[in-house]
Amino acid sequence: MMSKSPEALRARLEKLRSLQFLLDNRYRVPGTNIRFGWDALVGLIPGAGDLVTALFAGGLIVQAHQMGVPRVIQLRMVINVLIDIFIGVVPLFGDVVDVFWKSNAKNFALLERHATTPSPPSKGDWLFVTGVLALVGAVAILPLAMMYWLVQTMMSTGILR
Repeated sequence: MMSKSPEALRARLEKLRSLQFLLDNRYRVPGTNIRFGWDALVGLIPGAGDLVTALFAGGLIVQAHQMGVPRVIQLRMVINVLIDIFIGVVPLFGDVVDVFWKSNAKNFALLERHATTPSPPSKGDWLFVTGVLALVGAVAILPLAMMYWLVQTMMSTGILR
């Protein structure tokens, strides 16, 4: 764990806030309140863009680990980035959604909340992580259940013997 003197922590958070601003909020669409950053722009590069932005997001998570942020919060941060990556795989649609999802801003808010005053994870943090893990489990089980049903149906109708 790194130094947690108030001055060092403030300086570190200020640098991370600047990075988060560049990644998610640097530019504004004229005539609107819609903001976007380098995350959305670099994400337009097929393949490599999402990898590069994931590396920057990973840096924020590493900082959270070094600052002693609770593990469930770190997991929540990882899930935010995975959602960003998963949606970013869809060409153009993923890039548009990336403008609104802003995983770096979400993760910085979590980091700031838990690094400045050590606080235990909230019920909402646990609920979010548990819900996402349950959804992943359901998505993993669904194809197996469908395959089982398909084979059973085919066997009962005589297509498979």
